[in-house]
Amino acid sequence: MAAINQAHTEQAAAQRQQRRIMRLPEVKAATGFGRTKIYELMKEGRFPKARRIACSNASGWDSLEVEAWIDEQLDGEA
Repeated sequence: MAAINQAHTEQAAAQRQQRRIMRLPEVKAATGFGRTKIYELMKEGRFPKARRIACSNASGWDSLEVEAWIDEQLDGEA
């Protein structure tokens, strides 16, 4: 059982290493929070800041920052 959990953890870590821009719907799905809560946490400095995407009016989040934040939240529960 421990070997299965370790393999799953290693696979999840490998998938998270791919840095990408996360848009709001993906951040909402990953965190379980709505738009208002995400922006509230950002304002309080308790969630990664969204960044403007070059040459556009769009913004997004660094996937590695969001995933690190999620890991912190899960580690804090233990």
